[in-house]
Amino acid sequence: MSTATTRAEDEVGVVIHLDEDTSGKFEAVLRNVGHLLDELDRSPVELVAHGPGVAVMLRSNPHAGTVQDLRDRGLSLVACGNTLARMDIAPQELAPGVSVASSGLGQLVRRQRQGWSYVRP
Repeated sequence: MSTATTRAEDEVGVVIHLDEDTSGKFEAVLRNVGHLLDELDRSPVELVAHGPGVAVMLRSNPHAGTVQDLRDRGLSLVACGNTLARMDIAPQELAPGVSVASSGLGQLVRRQRQGWSYVRP
């Protein structure tokens, strides 16, 4: 693979869409994110959650340790502000490092317009 191709691939991000809150779904998504971070060691990876999916980004989530490990490896976490308001979730309830977008769906669209790959596991 040429250096130019490698550089171009490294600059393209991946945005992952999460809108479910089942434990099995969380585990599968987090496992797949880990594999993706292994594979794309220099590409930005962002997990955007809205609706019930924001539960994975709460401090009280049983998978909070795994989420923190992935964040330490470079995963960006974005919660939907509309969902937080609707579910009456205070920003202090979010895990450290979670950003809030005004709209989760809007964030997904912005990333796709920027050329990021979209994944909905």
